[in-house]
Amino acid sequence: MKPTHVLVALLNLCLSGTIVSRATELPDLDSLSPYAPISDASAGPAVSRPPGYRLEHVGDGAYMITDGLYQAMFLVSCESVIVVDSPPSIGYNMLRAIRSITLLPISHVVYSHSHGDHIGAAYTLGSPDNITFVAHQHTADLLAMTPDKHRPIPSLTFEKSYTLRVSNQSLELDYKGANHAPGNIFIWAPLQKVLMLVDIVYPGWVPYYELGVAQNIPGYVKSHEQILSYDFKHYIGGHLNRIGTPEDVLISQAYVKDLFNACAQAMQLSTNPNSTLYAPTIQAAVGKAAPGNSWLVLDTINSILSSYANNVTNEKWKGKLAGLDVYGLSNAEAMLEALLIDWGINGAFGVNNAPVCKGVGPCT
Repeated sequence: MKPTHVLVALLNLCLSGTIVSRATELPDLDSLSPYAPISDASAGPAVSRPPGYRLEHVGDGAYMITDGLYQAMFLVSCESVIVVDSPPSIGYNMLRAIRSITLLPISHVVYSHSHGDHIGAAYTLGSPDNITFVAHQHTADLLAMTPDKHRPIPSLTFEKSYTLRVSNQSLELDYKGANHAPGNIFIWAPLQKVLMLVDIVYPGWVPYYELGVAQNIPGYVKSHEQILSYDFKHYIGGHLNRIGTPEDVLISQAYVKDLFNACAQAMQLSTNPNSTLYAPTIQAAVGKAAPGNSWLVLDTINSILSSYANNVTNEKWKGKLAGLDVYGLSNAEAMLEALLIDWGINGAFGVNNAPVCKGVGPCT
C-alpha cells in the first residue's frame, strides 16, 4: 500500500467515528502476519543450544560473546580478565565462556552504561571485594538512585576519559556526551582495533524500538560520526549476533539520515492544505469523531505523520536492513518527536496565527 493510501485510510477511520488507537489485546501468535525474511548477512552465525552462546575471538586475547540477542566482551591479559558488560540473558554463560579460555581471575568489570539489560548479571562475576567495577560518573549516579544488588556500584569512576591498563591489555574509555543514555561510553581496544558502543548501531538491522529508546536523539544521531572517528576494524554494539564493521556504521548513519529527512518532509506537508497530511483537516476529523479529546488530536496527527515517514523510509531501505517491519514505525515516531522538541522543526505545531502589531499602522 502506498504511503498516501495508508494516510487516507487512517483519516477515513477518524471520519467514520472509528478512533485510531493502540492495540489493547494480546496478539494471536499463531496467526501473525508474515514478516520479511532475515538475510544470512543480518542474522550472522548461528548460536548453538546448548551451550546457548557463541564466542568469537577478535584478536590478541579479546573475545565477543553473544546469545543471539545481547553481546558483551572480555579481554584476557597475562594477569587477569577484564569484562565489559554482563547481560542477564547471557548470565552464567559469561563465566563458562571465560573459563573455556582461561582460569585467570576476573579483576575488572566495565559498565558500558547503567541499564540493567546490559549489566544486570554483573553480580555473577564476583563482588566488589575482589573486582574493580568501572563506569562513568553518570552511570554511578544513576545506579545510586536505583540500588540493585545485581549491579554493584562502580568503585572506579571518571568524568571524561580513563585508560584501563591491566598487564598487556588496555581499554580507552571515553564519554562524548549523552546519546542512548547518560554515561554511555565509547570503549576502545586499540591493540585489537575493537570499538564497543552499546545501543547505537545494530549491524544489519534497524535500531531497536524508538531508536534504541535513545534518551538523547541528537546525541544518538551525532554518535555515528563519533564512531567513525575511530580507526576500528570490529564494532560491538551490544545486541544481536554478529560483530559490525565500519560499513555497518555508515549504513546505520544513512538510514538515520533518511528517517530524519522523511520526518522533516512529513512536518512540512502537515502545513500544506493540498496534502493528505494537512493537520487542520485531521484535527477537524478527530473533533467530529471525538469532540474535546485533545490528546487524540495530537496522537492521530503524530500517528499519520509517523506512518508517512516510516513508509517513505521503508521504500528505500526494504531488503537492506532487517527489522524494518518490526521497529520502523516506532523509530519514525521517536524521530518525529525529536524534530519537534529538539530541532524545533515544528510543522503544523509551529506559529500559525497572525503577527501582533507593534506600532502605529497596519501589521506586515
